[in-house]
Amino acid sequence: MKRAYLLASGLALAMAGIAVADAAPGKASATPSLLAGVKAGTPTRMIYELEAKAYVLFIPATGRASFTVDMQPENYVINSRVKVTGIADWFINYDMVLQASGYTRDNALKTYSYVSQNRDGKKNRRVNLTIGPDSFKMKAEPEFGNLGDPAATTEQVLKTNDPITALITFALEPRAPGADPCGGPIRIFDGRQLTYLHLKNAGMKQVKTDAWSGNAIECHVTMEKVAGYKKGESNKDNLSGIDGPLRMWLAPLENGTTVPVKIQADTDKIGKITLQAKKLRFEPIVTEEAAVTPGGG
Repeated sequence: MKRAYLLASGLALAMAGIAVADAAPGKASATPSLLAGVKAGTPTRMIYELEAKAYVLFIPATGRASFTVDMQPENYVINSRVKVTGIADWFINYDMVLQASGYTRDNALKTYSYVSQNRDGKKNRRVNLTIGPDSFKMKAEPEFGNLGDPAATTEQVLKTNDPITALITFALEPRAPGADPCGGPIRIFDGRQLTYLHLKNAGMKQVKTDAWSGNAIECHVTMEKVAGYKKGESNKDNLSGIDGPLRMWLAPLENGTTVPVKIQADTDKIGKITLQAKKLRFEPIVTEEAAVTPGGG
């Protein structure tokens, strides 16, 4: 049972473990930003799917995290689902449905609303989070027993994104010429837990996945538990259940995005967990107006 939970946690790392890194101020990206194109009037959809694999008693256990991102000039919507499959599903029925929406900017996405519905066979919880310009609201059903010690403050939350917006904007934000492509620090808030992730560039490595292959940027990720955790859990260096830093490989794509295509971690319970990109594509969103053929009447 614990091993299946760790696989589910590994999938969650695809969202909660990767987020929005601060962009270098005052510099332009060498490649035109995809988000700048969206802002200029080119609505775009991103289709992205990660598959997780681990081994339980030498038998592969799998799970998937899928994302559909619709970006319009003024706003965006992300629909995501994280589900354990295969043998792991025999032990735990882990199924999380998430949706985020917010504002499209020239170089980032910014959360306004985030909803997560978690079903793991034991605790089924729905979290609604709204982040405004100077305040935030969170409602959980059933309620959390507490909001951590210490709890996240408004000032801290306003500097964050929700987990799935964080993952996607990290992939889409332009990198300044000469800047570290791993970026950081990363700030994530899920309605209760506030986490900063720190990334260290480990050079270029050859990576091959179903969705992409080529030279990728390797980043090592460590975690700072800032608020919303139980007392005594704060300021640990590593991600929960992970023995050593989480490793992430970013694909530098021709459209100026830098998308995580492989994520790997060594756990102290079931060994290595690997997430790889199964689907990755960008396509224009065709509106009814744009679909009308010129001269077609």
